[in-house]
Amino acid sequence: MIKDIMKFYNGKKVLVTGHTGFKGSWMTAILLMAGAEVTGYALEPPTEPSLFKLLGFDKYDNGATDKAYSGKLTNVYGDIRNLELLRETFDKAQPEIVIHMAAQPIVRTSYEDPVGTYETNVIGTVNVLDCCRKCDSVKSVINVTTDKVYRNKERKEGYREEEELCGYDPYSNSKSCSELVTDSYRNSFLRDKGIAVTTMRAGNVIGGGDFAKDRIIPDCVRAAMKHEDIIVRNPYSTRPYQHVLEPVVCYLGAAAGQYMDASTEGCYNIGPDDEDAVTTSKIATMFCEYWSAGQSGKRLDWVNKSDGGPHEANFLKLDCTKIKETLGWNPAWNIEKAMQELVRWYRAYADGEDIGKITREQISGYLADVKNL
Repeated sequence: MIKDIMKFYNGKKVLVTGHTGFKGSWMTAILLMAGAEVTGYALEPPTEPSLFKLLGFDKYDNGATDKAYSGKLTNVYGDIRNLELLRETFDKAQPEIVIHMAAQPIVRTSYEDPVGTYETNVIGTVNVLDCCRKCDSVKSVINVTTDKVYRNKERKEGYREEEELCGYDPYSNSKSCSELVTDSYRNSFLRDKGIAVTTMRAGNVIGGGDFAKDRIIPDCVRAAMKHEDIIVRNPYSTRPYQHVLEPVVCYLGAAAGQYMDASTEGCYNIGPDDEDAVTTSKIATMFCEYWSAGQSGKRLDWVNKSDGGPHEANFLKLDCTKIKETLGWNPAWNIEKAMQELVRWYRAYADGEDIGKITREQISGYLADVKNL
């Protein structure tokens, strides 16, 4: 199903929460290219600049689109904790498929605002699932969580879906709670209504258009554009880095698959192959190499400078056997390809090129590679 998502989503009514964020903007672009009728529910874009605005999606309203896309987009700006507005949005949109991505996604921010993090990531999930429960049009729901939902034992083996959920920090723990909420709603309400629901636990994502704070690639880009050394806080931490298109396309494929066959619902890890679970220092080094290629002047470099921040896991890897066997998913871009594409995107941004054009080119290129797997 993952290889046929563009055909499947043509004409489908899809509600996406968190569509103004980094992953949400890529997903919105794919759905509009596919010809879907998209209703996005989110706060205003969380960063400035933002991919959402660079793509011009903030100008759309009431089902508007433009000639670059065959689909339609309606923006609803609201807090995921606002149950009344969320219910109104569901009632008006009558979605067939719901992709829940709205979240407070930053570990460090969760230490600064744990209450807000739990409210957004736990109560927000309850609100979305309850709206799904009361909306007769819904058939398929995806709740996007994180690889950090597991109790991290700093081991070398990848975590499997049946292992203990107990994130350490408020962000990770709130996402573990979101998993439990989803399982309860599935068992208590949604399965009986014929609504398939799946949670997706993705590794760290990288790609063009991420401007968030406290993330390695945005930090690299900001330093590069200022001609400064990159500050790396925890260079020896290992993470399952992958291009943003890997999980986003997989979310859409899983939603389509369970729409047609509810037996595929459940929970799935999404991460790179073992050789692409690399250290942050490796990511920074690769970025410096690709960014500096063909450029004159001082070569971009990074420095190890821990700021004594809050606890974060040192080693984290996923076992993705289940999703490969059940959904037929495999990574299409390795870490080198992912880095090449994201540097190409940010170079285009720095040079003032058409961001919509390069974003659509990368989506088309990725989907072509998926079909050739």
